[in-house]
Amino acid sequence: MKTKLTLALMSIFMLVSTLSFASFPVERNVVTTVNSATTVEESTTTVTLSSPAAAALDEEMWIAAALWFFLGGFAAHRWYLGSPWYWNVLFIITLGGIGIWWLVDGIQILSDNW
Repeated sequence: MKTKLTLALMSIFMLVSTLSFASFPVERNVVTTVNSATTVEESTTTVTLSSPAAAALDEEMWIAAALWFFLGGFAAHRWYLGSPWYWNVLFIITLGGIGIWWLVDGIQILSDNW
């Protein structure tokens, strides 16, 4: 008896819920497509950096490269270039990531990608 009553109530609920509508106005959004054409012009110009800041950056990288080569195990190059202190301490504790981190730092310094 309970099963019949439950099924009857469920079917009535489903019938009422499918026939009900929102009690507030619903605005329907209409999607329109607009085709537009754009053109892109490329210009290839060579820019040379001849400012004092660019020259100082080049000198700074050579100093960092010297510190990397001679005092790399103590993270001197990382302190010089302004890396966060906790990364520098980790570098010292792990001996430069057993040399791998030290080598990656050297490649980044020598390629001016620090």
